Amino acid sequence: MENFLTSKNSENIRRYTVIGSRRLSNYWWAFIILFGGIGFLLTGLSSYLGFNLLPYIHSENIIFFPQGLVMCFYGFLGLIFSFYLWLTIFWSVGCGFNEFNKEKGIVRIFRWGFPGKNRRIDLCYSIKDIEALRVELKEGLNPRRTIYIRVKGKKEIPLTGVGQPMQLEDIEKQASELAQFLQISLEGF
Repeated sequence: MENFLTSKNSENIRRYTVIGSRRLSNYWWAFIILFGGIGFLLTGLSSYLGFNLLPYIHSENIIFFPQGLVMCFYGFLGLIFSFYLWLTIFWSVGCGFNEFNKEKGIVRIFRWGFPGKNRRIDLCYSIKDIEALRVELKEGLNPRRTIYIRVKGKKEIPLTGVGQPMQLEDIEKQASELAQFLQISLEGF
């Protein structure tokens, strides 16, 4: 239940936290790509300079052109991609919450985006405008298990985060509880 956690539950208010980019897998890949990029860059630079910047790499076996140059290129790409991942983690891109408040009669969907004028994505709708919930289940190489909310006159809005798909039982349970709480229909089963 990594993507769609319940953080506040009462009789009239439901609030679900969405983790976004601060998942364990993003930290893992940011570290791996950072160290891999540094390794490739230092190996390429070692072949150019003619001495070993890393004690376990023998640069005399690597000719700078073309192998060392290509390794420097891959090292820079790894560092750039790692930097991008660290920035998305630092900025909490995709993190937020879904709040369903019967007291105020609103549904609020909040997410953090990339820096700029649209950094805060804050959508508010009346509960009366909510038509249905839809669950999308796609299996295969790239499985997708997502809960969507359909608002009158708008496109469907995903409520679950991107990343590891939730367990089938968890998504069914959350979707049915939410549809029952909002007293709307549930589609897709």
